[in-house]
Amino acid sequence: MHAVNLFVSLYALWLLLSGHWSDPLLLGLGAASAALAVFVAWRMEGLDHEGVPVRIALRTLAYWPWLLGQIVLSNLAVARCVLDPGRIRPRMAWVPASQKSDLGQVIYANSITLTPGTIAVHIDGGRILVHALEGASIDDLRAGDMDRRCTRVEGDVGPGETVGGT
Repeated sequence: MHAVNLFVSLYALWLLLSGHWSDPLLLGLGAASAALAVFVAWRMEGLDHEGVPVRIALRTLAYWPWLLGQIVLSNLAVARCVLDPGRIRPRMAWVPASQKSDLGQVIYANSITLTPGTIAVHIDGGRILVHALEGASIDDLRAGDMDRRCTRVEGDVGPGETVGGT
């Protein structure tokens, strides 16, 4: 199933990027390229449970606009720090991570790192060590809105996706 999902994703991306929708030769070559990439991934044993399941990929479409808004707000906070360096009070703290899968925790940690002024430094079970430019960023993360949204993106944990599972 992972191979089929990868093929469909690669071919759809190829179609979107190439813009060739009517030439049968180019459509066939695009499909062959996607199939070759899937074959190579399979031979390299790159098709496993760690791929992004389609159910999560669809839920991220609702999450991205919210995350982009948070990135804009964080950019403004960092700009205020640049204009007024006295606001800078670096801080490291653990914040709770309620995600049940490795993928869910990676989504949360990457979301933290994507928002300017914060960096996810280490994931340890149900918590993430975060470095922040200001203490308010840590407080916002501890309030849990991003954590809840990432847990919603993760949804029900599927087989083989548990934390520490291989």
